[in-house]
Amino acid sequence: MTEITVAALQLALPGPETENIAHVSELVREAAAKGAKVILPPELFEGPYFCRVEDEGLFSNARPTEEHPSVLAMRKLAAELGVYIPTSFFECEGPHHYNSLAMIDDTGGIMGLYRKSHIPDGPGYEEKFYFRPGNTGFKTWKTPGATLGVGVCWDQWYPEAARAMMLMGAEILFYPTAIGSEPHDPDLDTSRLWRRAMIGHAVSNVVPVVAANRIGTEDGQRFYGHSFICDERGDMLAEFGAGETGVLTATLDLERVKRHRAAFGFFRDRRPELYTRLVEDR
Repeated sequence: MTEITVAALQLALPGPETENIAHVSELVREAAAKGAKVILPPELFEGPYFCRVEDEGLFSNARPTEEHPSVLAMRKLAAELGVYIPTSFFECEGPHHYNSLAMIDDTGGIMGLYRKSHIPDGPGYEEKFYFRPGNTGFKTWKTPGATLGVGVCWDQWYPEAARAMMLMGAEILFYPTAIGSEPHDPDLDTSRLWRRAMIGHAVSNVVPVVAANRIGTEDGQRFYGHSFICDERGDMLAEFGAGETGVLTATLDLERVKRHRAAFGFFRDRRPELYTRLVEDR
């Protein structure tokens, strides 16, 4: 039997950068003490969710991967604790800017970089002003405990992204997130839809899903939390509501998951020759 304990972190991230990183680090330590081997902080935890507005001055907050404070801090912590930390950050590469994730291994090394593929653009989430669409393609990372697939926030709404990572060998899907209220429609609460979309990925791919979101109010925009870990059948193993700060953990039996995936036959019965319409740009 192959088991692995995973964790999702939920907290408010109002800034400044040094305080946010310190608070995330505290929860990483707590998760490691609970036995977690892979620990997921929320998206862009370095500061407030700045994509709420278009402000050219905020581009100065982006750094190269090897210089970014979030990446540096999580690398040091991962090496000390012997854990894996998918680390979301605002990256600059020359004149280009990305919403990126460094997969940090249990020695503090960077296994690879993923740049968010799907970039939203709407009231309160004006990411296209800041980020180019990712050019890395989807990524999975093989670790001694499991092969990990990670999508970033808006990626989590796309079944194609989840299925692509599964076909690349993912055994667990992780989604760091920054999502909350919709400024254009105060009555719209997407927290239920958000969870259902990812639970759908879990069920249709027979794979556990780990999602980490921020909480709190930032300049009138409320982030709704509801971080969770579900199993391969979409059943909740651990979950927060809209206001809790802390660590969610769950131990996953990947041998059981593998048996269930084979038994459902979703991958046996795929018909790729019928899916060409999915890659037509119209």
